[in-house]
Amino acid sequence: MDVAVLVYDGVFDSGLSAILDVLDAANAMRGEIPQAPPAWQVTTVGFRRRVRTGAGHVVTTQPATEARRADLLLVPALAERRPDALLGHVSGPASASVRTLVADTREQGIPVASACTGTFLLAESGVLDGRKATTSWWLAPVFRQRYPAVTIDETRMVTTSDGVTTAGAAFGHVDLALAIVRMSSPAVADLVARYLVVDERPSQSSYTIPSALAQSDPVVAAFERWARLHLDEPISVVEAARSLGVSERTLQRTVRRVLGTSPVRFVQDLRVEQASHLLRTTDLSLDSIARKVGYEHANTLRVLLRERTGNTTGALRGR
Repeated sequence: MDVAVLVYDGVFDSGLSAILDVLDAANAMRGEIPQAPPAWQVTTVGFRRRVRTGAGHVVTTQPATEARRADLLLVPALAERRPDALLGHVSGPASASVRTLVADTREQGIPVASACTGTFLLAESGVLDGRKATTSWWLAPVFRQRYPAVTIDETRMVTTSDGVTTAGAAFGHVDLALAIVRMSSPAVADLVARYLVVDERPSQSSYTIPSALAQSDPVVAAFERWARLHLDEPISVVEAARSLGVSERTLQRTVRRVLGTSPVRFVQDLRVEQASHLLRTTDLSLDSIARKVGYEHANTLRVLLRERTGNTTGALRGR
């Protein structure tokens, strides 16, 4: 597989390095398995010969036109955490050449991939319209509002949809690169993951901080504060809406628009977060913790924790 890795001004250094390191490790280790797959030919491409990264390092590149001959174009993230600045950059003249390259590459039928804030560049170029994608969990509300034509699932770590692969938050670049290797050789991907000590992370759910997502909208933020005060009680969306001074329909629609989920499911996320915290920091029994987060039976909480975090209560307690 010929892989073109795009390096552009302000690229996230760790994201770029993770992609290059994983692919280099795959090439070094592919001979350790029977019937070794072909090597991954990696070329860093850019719009200038020398490109400055977000941390100020200079990377030498080949012309961006090389991407037209590649089997895959990888676009690492932009080193920008502020949502307003991120949207201004990906939609502005500074990234016009990146957007054009991504759109033209995909139009030729060449797969493209990105992670974290780089998924905004893909979305802005239009290649994610009508497709499923993931992005950094904490940027999902902004992404969902900006790109309604994209079906976003921020709980996933890696998603592939019709030739476009996206991955989650910053170090999701490792998961993205391993997914690329796995497309050619699952055995090599597993070997690389073991050597680099990378656990399988199919979901971002266990990393999500619900309160951070809620701050994207004042109604959702108020609902989050109300729900935390009533976490040990049966939650009534009608009562919550009345307390916030909005209609039930407004609350339902606002939570859905901002978070892509229902108020009830969001409360479950808050309960999972609090229960996980209590398991890690106290000696309370699971029965006691269940009652503190609004569940009468410990088994209900046990099942929910396994579903949302991918871990058993014992594993969570061990952390």
